[in-house]
Amino acid sequence: MSHVFPRHCRSELPAAKRGEGCYLIDHNGKRYFDGSGGAAVSCLGHSNERVKQAIKDQVDQLAFAHTGFFTSDPAEELADLLITHAPGDLDRVYFVSGGSEAVEAALKLARQYHVERGEPQRRHLIARRQSYHGNTLGALAAGGNQWRRSQFEPILIDVSHIAPCYEYAERPEGESAHDYGQRVANELEEEILRLGSDSVMAFIAEPVVGATLGAVPPVDGYFQRVREICDQYGVLLILDEVMCGMGRTGRLFACEADDITPDIVTIAKGLGAGYQPIGAMLCTGQIYDTIAAGSGLFQHGHTYIGHPTACAAGLAVVNTILDDNLVGRVRDMGAKLEIALHDALGQHAHVGDIRGRGLFWGVEFVADRGAKQPFDPAKGLAGKLKKAAFAEGLICYPMPGTRDGKQGDHVLLAPPFIMDDGHVTEITDKLTRAIDQVL
Repeated sequence: MSHVFPRHCRSELPAAKRGEGCYLIDHNGKRYFDGSGGAAVSCLGHSNERVKQAIKDQVDQLAFAHTGFFTSDPAEELADLLITHAPGDLDRVYFVSGGSEAVEAALKLARQYHVERGEPQRRHLIARRQSYHGNTLGALAAGGNQWRRSQFEPILIDVSHIAPCYEYAERPEGESAHDYGQRVANELEEEILRLGSDSVMAFIAEPVVGATLGAVPPVDGYFQRVREICDQYGVLLILDEVMCGMGRTGRLFACEADDITPDIVTIAKGLGAGYQPIGAMLCTGQIYDTIAAGSGLFQHGHTYIGHPTACAAGLAVVNTILDDNLVGRVRDMGAKLEIALHDALGQHAHVGDIRGRGLFWGVEFVADRGAKQPFDPAKGLAGKLKKAAFAEGLICYPMPGTRDGKQGDHVLLAPPFIMDDGHVTEITDKLTRAIDQVL
């Protein structure tokens, strides 16, 4: 009998024993292609020698030093590297242990920034429906997935949620993609005015929506309009790149594809590539200088922020991504995966949409393709797809509730950046077989 508290109390999981490139190997020796990188985490696969050696070397020298007393070389070097390649005026890095912590830090920094600059009335946060920003209470409140929120609603802070930019399901016939994007972006201005033009502290959004919508990118012009609105009303723009950042969508920072820069950005999964738990919040020099010139103290902190061993791993990960031109490889392999998915599933009677960027792809399933009608949630399609793909030796990330937290099913793919042409075929073949078995 296990004493581990699992994610699902009725699940019986194999034990992962070994990682080898793009594969995980269980206790029976069965190999699984990691087609989702866990949850878009394992961007370098499971046996990168450079990262493993960096961790070993750091532990031999210094495993941990509390940031209340010391900084460390790995933290300083990783921060320098990230800022060198970060867009816009991002200038400071606050290291944490994961995505939810990064979002919590971003929300608290946004609030403290406005307080310290003499605008304590700015207290409201605006996010989008069907977003996901983490599972701690602040991040969960920011997220717009109703299924995740429902039982915790009484203890969540009040957050406004506007429409996502979800063209496939929510753009009506007769409206151009540009007009649709401008219309849903303008919901932000409407909500700011409803709440009070000087009472909103921040707007948070994923540049490419991951877990809850399935790799949904914005239409052209959407985020430019969002940036204009934030600037007009003094609202901070927080971009959550925990899942879509660090090269996953074909840019080191996902927002670069939309030609915008945030005031605060959060990163995590691909930063540590699964080798160590690490995340980060990056902010502009203006935000940092406001705190530094005021109280001088960001009233926040966790025991393991700036952990030297985690930062050493992150430094090796980012250097590997840059030195091996893996961002370019993501674009190349992503284009091949896109073609393969469309060839294999583009005409499938129950595949409604295939969307994504780089090596970040979503396949949405429908009962009626013409009407874009989701399957009955009682069928449990996503869970069955996960099980069938796993039996085929493919790890993918199926999720229910795509449309509204209850209706809709999709599969998310986020394979390692080191995959090759043969893996493209393996993903599509195994996923197609799993879909055929279930449907």
